[in-house]
Amino acid sequence: MANPTAAMLVIGDEILSGRTRDSNLHFLAGELTRAGIDLVEARVVGDTHDQIVTAVRALSTAVDHVFTSGGIGPTHDDITADAVAAALETPITKRADAMALLQAHYDRQGVPFNEARQRMARIPDGATLIDNPISVAPGFILGNVHVMAGVPTIFEAMVASVLPLLTGGAPLMSQSLRVLRGEGEIAADFGALAAEFPDLSMGSYPFTLNGAYGTNLVIRGTDPARLNEAMVRLTRLFG
Repeated sequence: MANPTAAMLVIGDEILSGRTRDSNLHFLAGELTRAGIDLVEARVVGDTHDQIVTAVRALSTAVDHVFTSGGIGPTHDDITADAVAAALETPITKRADAMALLQAHYDRQGVPFNEARQRMARIPDGATLIDNPISVAPGFILGNVHVMAGVPTIFEAMVASVLPLLTGGAPLMSQSLRVLRGEGEIAADFGALAAEFPDLSMGSYPFTLNGAYGTNLVIRGTDPARLNEAMVRLTRLFG
């Protein structure tokens, strides 16, 4: 049985402008791999309502799980919640449970729970809140879309809350062999080996070492026996 599939939608003008380097995709890919959920697509869009709506609609129908990061804070450009609600044709309001969480948090801090901060309580009807143990403002799950903060520490905490709720498949494993040969030299034999093991994924990644060309050959799969069999053949070819 095939593993569940996932896609990630990274949202934020700061990512597209180069002002902020995204680390959430890298983190999510590793966590999903360990959970047996195949990350098959990633997109980056700016803080533009129509772009977010279009991406959410496309991804939510193409994969089992969509994860978004960014755009759920208190400022005018934090429009992800509204865009996701529009994409899934769901009303959005300030939710009483989210308001209570935030009110208690700001009361403890001794700062006003003003209109800007109340924006973070805007949650689509029927959504399930995602716990935020760091700054309290929740993410949410609507359908198969998991809406999370862009701040890496908060995003990672939200992923830790969500993954135990999802059914995964077989974790993806990998083995690799480093050879001091260029890709052009090994391409034909490596391609033939990949054709013999269509259930495995094989990739080549070139590097230079002390002026010489080399290639990291990586085999990935969910069946350890098949992975070992392919690695034996690979080592005989290039080891």
